[in-house]
Amino acid sequence: MTSGLASLLRERLRGQVLEDELLARHTSLKVGGVADIFAVPADRDELQTLLAILSERKAPYLLIGGGYNLLVRDGGIRGVVISLARMAAIEPLPGNRLDVEAGVTNRQLVSFCRERGLAGAEFLAGIPGTVGGALAMNAGAHGGAILELVVSLSTLKEGVVVTTERSELSYGYRNLELAPGEIILGAQLQLATGDPVALAERIDGYLAHRRQHQNVGFPNAGSFFKNPSGEQAWRLIDQAGLRGCRVGGAQVSEVHTNFLVNTGGATADDFLELARIIKERVKERSGVELEEEVRIVGEDGDWGLGTGDWYNL
Repeated sequence: MTSGLASLLRERLRGQVLEDELLARHTSLKVGGVADIFAVPADRDELQTLLAILSERKAPYLLIGGGYNLLVRDGGIRGVVISLARMAAIEPLPGNRLDVEAGVTNRQLVSFCRERGLAGAEFLAGIPGTVGGALAMNAGAHGGAILELVVSLSTLKEGVVVTTERSELSYGYRNLELAPGEIILGAQLQLATGDPVALAERIDGYLAHRRQHQNVGFPNAGSFFKNPSGEQAWRLIDQAGLRGCRVGGAQVSEVHTNFLVNTGGATADDFLELARIIKERVKERSGVELEEEVRIVGEDGDWGLGTGDWYNL
């Protein structure tokens, strides 16, 4: 079935269509099994064509950005994984606004703003991944969060492009509520006028801080757990005596204890078992129940993507 679907997609799309693609190649943790089909549509229109075909075939799909903040189970994905990497345009608008597509990387956005003297997005410096992924989880740092910059969000909902004003969005700390199957296409952002020299200094400061405190030296997905209210996840993990704790090739970083790193040859199961141990020990030590910030997807034993199920990031 997937071979026939892949052939049809190659006929209809200009973008890339791969079969049995190892998702470890597309995630920052460097783990994850194969996707039946891995598709990279060339643009928004092609994405709509792709989704129409998948809807007609009742084929499940998963959207990914840059593969950061994502843990794919070792069983992989029985369906179609869609990358928006080619949807990466930034369009300047009047009034210090930008129209930014989901596939733009955070690094590209920060660089674009710095060069044009647009202030407000500097906190994204050093946060890996794409704008689409950042919007989906309301990424932030240094007191800023990306949804606070949003004027309107553009999504694809049941095959129709929908524009939603920020006041109509439901979001919070590291969270944005989307309808099942709703896909982030991009957003219009409101920036402020800034001095390019001052912006560069601020960005350099954020990058230096990240290098000092988060340069863990191994593949990782950034902060693995959300910070509980009034607490810091790294501190709770450290207090539980878990710095350097290891399961197979997965380890709690010696540098930053909320970073779980792949020291070489780790599997998704290694990370899942390490995360289980961390949650158990932290709960015993402090009474706090940690919640993963990393999205865990895919198939491995007890569950997976079944036909008719819809997932997106």
